[in-house]
Amino acid sequence: MSSEGAPQEALGPDYRNESDKPKATISKKVEYPNVTVLPQTPQLISLLTMIRNRDCTRSDFIFYSNRIIRLLVEEGLNHLPVTPKKITTPVGRTYDGVAFEGKICGISIMRAGESMEQGLRDCCRSVRIGKILIQRDEETSKPRLFYQKLPQDVKERVCLLLDPMLATGGSALMAVEVLKKQGVPEDKILFLNLIASPEGIENFAKQFPDLRIITAFIDEGLDEHNYIVPGLGDFGDLYFGTS
Repeated sequence: MSSEGAPQEALGPDYRNESDKPKATISKKVEYPNVTVLPQTPQLISLLTMIRNRDCTRSDFIFYSNRIIRLLVEEGLNHLPVTPKKITTPVGRTYDGVAFEGKICGISIMRAGESMEQGLRDCCRSVRIGKILIQRDEETSKPRLFYQKLPQDVKERVCLLLDPMLATGGSALMAVEVLKKQGVPEDKILFLNLIASPEGIENFAKQFPDLRIITAFIDEGLDEHNYIVPGLGDFGDLYFGTS
């Protein structure tokens, strides 16, 4: 698949002239109300450019991926419910603010999803993290659940589901079903994802309309092997140094 037709945009602050802003490929837009795409800022696009580069070293890949993961986690936290909270400042004045309501947990889809756990811990200390292992059955080519270990009170928490790549969506869709069977309401699940295909986004958004997807970038599509293009390859191998 060629890059023709991929959306491009001049990147830079509003106060700069358009002629001073370089053009770059940005995320595809989708019309699903339960999909949030991170703002296509120069910072985000430069980070994605780093990790997409086939000449990127492993240390750079980890460093710049972690920065994107942090942006995704911070955006995910923006979608948590809050309640009004009034506090008193050190100078004796009151301030009308808010406080997060309820409890959260992270759920990583092994193995690549484990790369996103530290970013969540950096923002939410002592956060509980569960794990789900789903692999493709070689005989049926369908996803199969091999392992799950979740917090005992998972149904009482907002679950941040972690997986960096969303291709067809088979594994992530099954992971959501695992959580729902444990009593987690669909609207209490946030799926955090670095790069998605339009096909995966469509499958997810239509099948789970009450679940929110937060992604950094929606790519052009899938090739004949169901790999995301232009993509970046196998995220787990690149992050953990395996092949």
